[in-house]
Amino acid sequence: MPNKTIYVADKDLDLYSRAQELAGGNLSRAISMALQRYVDVEEGRMEGFEEITVRVGPGTGKNRQRRRFVGVKLGEWIRSDEKKAEIYRVYRARSGKFVIHAEKTPDYVHVTAETGWRKMLGLGEQFYGSSTGEATLEVVETIEELKAKIPAELYAMVAATVEAPPVEDLDI
Repeated sequence: MPNKTIYVADKDLDLYSRAQELAGGNLSRAISMALQRYVDVEEGRMEGFEEITVRVGPGTGKNRQRRRFVGVKLGEWIRSDEKKAEIYRVYRARSGKFVIHAEKTPDYVHVTAETGWRKMLGLGEQFYGSSTGEATLEVVETIEELKAKIPAELYAMVAATVEAPPVEDLDI
């Protein structure tokens, strides 16, 4: 294997030392992993993809875990009522697989025995409750698998996008 010399600025020595430590003492491995990620992201960007980060898990906001991939958004669908909302986003990953990110907001419940104006003003005994909400991420291989996992309206939009050629050559 050929040797390569990398010149490191004094101000970056701590960074290289930490990378070597995290890679189990193998700085070459750490550099190769970082370069592989850099090449994947940049090649994807040149092909029209972008780096996408989504949150998954129970709860809301910053409490959720983050997942990152390189892809392009194909469509989004929101279904809501007075108590909750469901948000579906479909992406195509650089690998050609489909990524489904689904968010369900907390369900809110408001119960009261009051009627009329007392109910509208929130007077009297009131009961409130809510769930935590949740976000999931699922990867499927084909457009057929995708159909069973998302609302029909979103599927129609995504299928039309997938069937369209990425570049149309005009004979003008």
